[in-house]
Amino acid sequence: MQKRELGHSGLKVSAIGLGCMGISFSYATHLSKEDGIALIRAAVERGVTFFDTAEVYGPFVNEEVVGEALRPFRERVVIATKFGFDIDPSTAQNRGVSSQPHHIRRSVEGSLKRLGIETIDLLYQHRVDPNVPIEDVAGTVKALITEGKVKHFGMSEPGVRTLRRAHAVQPVAAVQNEYSLWWRAPETNGILQACDELGIGFVPYSPLGKGFLTGAMSKDTKLPEHDFRSSVPRFSPQAMEKNQAFVDLLRRVAEEKGATPAQIALAWLLAQRADIVPIPGTTKLHRLEENIGAAHVELTQDDLREIEDAASHIAAAGERYAPQQLAMVGREAPPATRSEP
Repeated sequence: MQKRELGHSGLKVSAIGLGCMGISFSYATHLSKEDGIALIRAAVERGVTFFDTAEVYGPFVNEEVVGEALRPFRERVVIATKFGFDIDPSTAQNRGVSSQPHHIRRSVEGSLKRLGIETIDLLYQHRVDPNVPIEDVAGTVKALITEGKVKHFGMSEPGVRTLRRAHAVQPVAAVQNEYSLWWRAPETNGILQACDELGIGFVPYSPLGKGFLTGAMSKDTKLPEHDFRSSVPRFSPQAMEKNQAFVDLLRRVAEEKGATPAQIALAWLLAQRADIVPIPGTTKLHRLEENIGAAHVELTQDDLREIEDAASHIAAAGERYAPQQLAMVGREAPPATRSEP
């Protein structure tokens, strides 16, 4: 698979990565450890070199699966993980966000141990902590980079001003935000513009709309209560019925290109910028192969204009998160203090 550089960081990864969250977290069906390892190794065999996890996925267990799966291929792959939540080590209860410097260091030590590596290739702040100046966060990651425990700094769903302040302390290699044909706010809220200006790569998570853009779901789909999408307004039957227009558009283009709706959704993202690297997740080998195949789907300027014109007449229905999760995205950090990281 072709590779892309994340911004001006020098960090080169496969054009499509693998989001590993769903292997052991959030969705209705999880894989066993053995099956999760097999799926991740199948991705490596097919050219994927970029793998995304986080301490909160599980919590903790996802990093263990990713670490064991990638151990034989360590020199060939880039592993990204995240800090930013206060997780009780005894009960695994998520007690909310925390990016206090001492907590970042404790999280990194835990991630290194679970992943079985000496250095984290890309370390994201998972969500901005509204109680900690971003200068303290970036300064702590900068120190970890100097110590050789981290190679690159990333942020997930930051506010634009906070991103700029962090980048001034420690260059940010990548921003991870939700971005897809049915969630295009990064194009208008300033975050993509800031990444372009600062030379920061962009990593879309949920590039397939949490599975909806594959065409495998409809208004009649019944989601189990323990599937986090069951509480997401965008996945109510009424919203899915209205959002079907996006799938119909993707399916129409896919038929013209001899592809699938999912492949068109991913190819559209790849065509937006040269340093965009989507990280679709899956628990199925055939979906993994389908997603990887999107890297070989070429959309012409005419194709892109057709998609743009059709999409401009479709309004996405429903919020992308429940209120509690929505409150944590796009946040700005408090003013800088004189405290040392």
